Amino acid sequence: MQQFDVVVIGAGAAGLFCAGVAGQRGLKVLLIDHAVKVAEKIRISGGGRCNFTNRDLDPRAPHKHYLGENPEFCRSALARYTPADFINLLQGAGIPWHEKHKGQLFCDRSADDVVQLLLRECAAGGVTHWQPCAVRAVRHVASLAGGTTYELDTERGPVQSHSLVVATGGLSIPKIGATDFGHRLARQFGLRVVTPRPALVPLTFDSSAWAPYAELAGLALPVKIEAEPPAAAPAPAPAPAGDTADGAPKRPRGKSQHTGMAFLEDLLFTHRGLSGPAVLQISSYWQEGTPLHIDLLPGQDIAAHLAEAKQQSRKLLSKELAHLLPTRLAETWTAQDPAWQRPVAETSDKALSALAERLRRWTLTPAGSEGYAKAEVTAGGVDTRELSSQTLEARAQAGLYFIGEVVDVTGWLGGYNFQWAWASAHACAMALTPGPR
Repeated sequence: MQQFDVVVIGAGAAGLFCAGVAGQRGLKVLLIDHAVKVAEKIRISGGGRCNFTNRDLDPRAPHKHYLGENPEFCRSALARYTPADFINLLQGAGIPWHEKHKGQLFCDRSADDVVQLLLRECAAGGVTHWQPCAVRAVRHVASLAGGTTYELDTERGPVQSHSLVVATGGLSIPKIGATDFGHRLARQFGLRVVTPRPALVPLTFDSSAWAPYAELAGLALPVKIEAEPPAAAPAPAPAPAGDTADGAPKRPRGKSQHTGMAFLEDLLFTHRGLSGPAVLQISSYWQEGTPLHIDLLPGQDIAAHLAEAKQQSRKLLSKELAHLLPTRLAETWTAQDPAWQRPVAETSDKALSALAERLRRWTLTPAGSEGYAKAEVTAGGVDTRELSSQTLEARAQAGLYFIGEVVDVTGWLGGYNFQWAWASAHACAMALTPGPR
């Protein structure tokens, strides 16, 4: 049976980075993954350019850009490995990058630059990399030296390790190998898992209700979008004893799940519903059965514009509205009410007021989402109360660590989830110790 100091399960962003850092610290590391292709999620991210971090991230206030039952949990790791640290790693490797907008950083050439960098980091650390190779079973056994030992049954034979790092990601994009293995492993060792759900995902609507808008598929425009919190949010779960012992300040659990949230981003109409950055962002906060509110002309006084047009224009209301909205949307919108299907000068003040109000606050309730097949990340995961925020080690299971997306930490669109992968991986790697020699 082969012996290692550390086995890292999952060769995605967090797993690759953790293995490389741990290996370069002198630990004997095995990195293992069941998928055929390494880090496929990195390769397809950011339109193939990998939005690898975000400069706007504030480690002192992680609840601004992260959600979960306790978003403050990620403060320690994010403060110790920042966007600047990962930028320095890329610059040292000669990888060109650029800022797109809102602090979002992308590779100039290809996401493969990041993949190859991480593989080189692993090679520099002497990491043994088995892929594809499935893990069939994991056991915790008492070692002869009195320490902790994990035994893994793999497709390439049994292995033993002093520590086990689970970096298996979530359920998003199953076609590239996503599974619930990490969640099952957590439950096997008695750790609570916050119910997973798709996040950063397009939202869908009942086909009959969406019929008037289906032909707008492909149309995009900037909007302000807001999720309405449920009428009665569940009471925060009590923090367990010692919850703040490792530096994470107390914060009401569940707060980020039930607070109204708004985004100014682009909206994209699809055949089945809505997508684009605005909807992907709000989907992480949307609760089933609750409505969304969309301002289709944020920052504009629509009522004043229509009132002025009524005095000066003889155009159809749809033509006048097309000065503010894409023509197809203006025509579809005014077709919904006979009172809006006439020249603006002949439209009643009441009808114009109703139109302005509906454009300012379009309220609609999604039927669901496109699910894990289209979700960029998975919300939920291993309960942060089960882990040390300093090391990512399970509090009640020595030598067992969970990092990256498998943990109940979910970032906004725009590089925040990759930064959590780098930061949690680095915090874990720096805490790992060699096994008995």
